[in-house]
Amino acid sequence: MKKFFGSLKDKVKSWGFDDDSEEFEEEYLELDTNIKKPVSSKVIVRPFVLEDFSDVKPVLDSLREGYTICLVNIRPLKDKDLVELKRAINKLKKTTDASSGDIAGFGDDYLVVTPGFAEIYRSKEEDSSEV
Repeated sequence: MKKFFGSLKDKVKSWGFDDDSEEFEEEYLELDTNIKKPVSSKVIVRPFVLEDFSDVKPVLDSLREGYTICLVNIRPLKDKDLVELKRAINKLKKTTDASSGDIAGFGDDYLVVTPGFAEIYRSKEEDSSEV
């Protein structure tokens, strides 16, 4: 085995690739380790108001960042256009499902949308009818 590597080394040297060759000088990329991306250690609970379908974009952007729980007031859009409201809620639901988040309504006018690390508590309502 030693002979094999020795002969291989000799062949490489004969091709002009010896260890002292400056053609293959190691190059290094210097990284600036002082630049740090600001990481939020706190969870942000942020309110939003949907007045138009286009108001969904800031909510989605906040969800994609990953550390924002969104409280969304849907009342203005609900009063204005139910079809647009359904589109907006479907868009929120698709993004929430894709990021393993959670979405739920509370009251008639609000939605809570959370990223993947949070879960919305849902009480298990027992059937109170007597048989």
